[in-house]
Amino acid sequence: MKALVLTSYKKPLTVGERPEPVVGPHDVLIDVHAAGLNQLDEKLRAGDFTQLVPLALPATLGHDVAGVVAEVGSEVRSFAPGDPVYGRVRDGRIGTFAERVAADESDLAHVPAALTMVEAASLPLVALTAWQALVVRTEVRPGQKVLIHAGAGGVGSIAIQLAKHLGARVATTASAANAEFVASLGADVVIDYRSEDFEQQLTGYDVVLDSVGGENLMKSLRVLRPGGRAVGLAGPPDPAFARQLGLNPVLRAGIAAISRSVRHAARTAGVDYSFLWMSANGDQLREISGLVESGAIRPIVGRVVSFDAIPEALAGLGKTGVRGKVVAAIPSDAARP
Repeated sequence: MKALVLTSYKKPLTVGERPEPVVGPHDVLIDVHAAGLNQLDEKLRAGDFTQLVPLALPATLGHDVAGVVAEVGSEVRSFAPGDPVYGRVRDGRIGTFAERVAADESDLAHVPAALTMVEAASLPLVALTAWQALVVRTEVRPGQKVLIHAGAGGVGSIAIQLAKHLGARVATTASAANAEFVASLGADVVIDYRSEDFEQQLTGYDVVLDSVGGENLMKSLRVLRPGGRAVGLAGPPDPAFARQLGLNPVLRAGIAAISRSVRHAARTAGVDYSFLWMSANGDQLREISGLVESGAIRPIVGRVVSFDAIPEALAGLGKTGVRGKVVAAIPSDAARP
């Protein structure tokens, strides 16, 4: 089958032929109609996570998928051939930048009726990230104050909507050009990260969702109230994450060392810091589907590209000012309203 192949870390993806996916008893074979692009895909290509999630090269990247079920394994009960499905394929089985991909049925959900395949493919990784940060990890409640960085991005644009649905007062950072856009998603306070310092304007926040890292994360700790919680998406990874992955003692010690300063700063401020590496979860995705169907969350597709344009589009993620997600689609689907 046709796929985009990574033959060596740091090299561009190239179009090639890959073996057909093997369909296990609990697997669903999907004819891919659309695939969301994520910075995680670009970081994997660049070799940033070789110690944490090594790839067996040559490999096909791609985590988000929307498509039609072509075949199901002998034990699958939730899906049937012809069903439109979407999901974030779990680590170790990624490969949605291809004509077909096999995924465990527990990673998938039916596509909400109101969505196109392109819109559905934009959601899984970013919506699950927002859900796992705000619902599972920090249990955001009505009346709490939540700061979401990079509100116009893939995760941020969904996290703002989810936080508002949960009843929070939401602040976000964005460019001046995106101020009205993030406000339309539900942001109550918008801070221009280019000309304003959020640390000087915000205080007493219950939760921060940080996708920037570095000094931005350290400043975020200081806007939290005592007992507040910061969730980092850009790192540094923490010891709990190392235990989650079952890493060897040497890697666990290394991760503890690189996160020591931020964990110390959090303890000194009387707040909590944790690193989130989101995971595939079909049950949570079904919850998100319900929010989409109720109108509480809408997908944000900023750009649609062709299959062959994926390598260039991946390299441009975070650099081109696209709102929400970039999605690759076959032409017939990309043209749908």
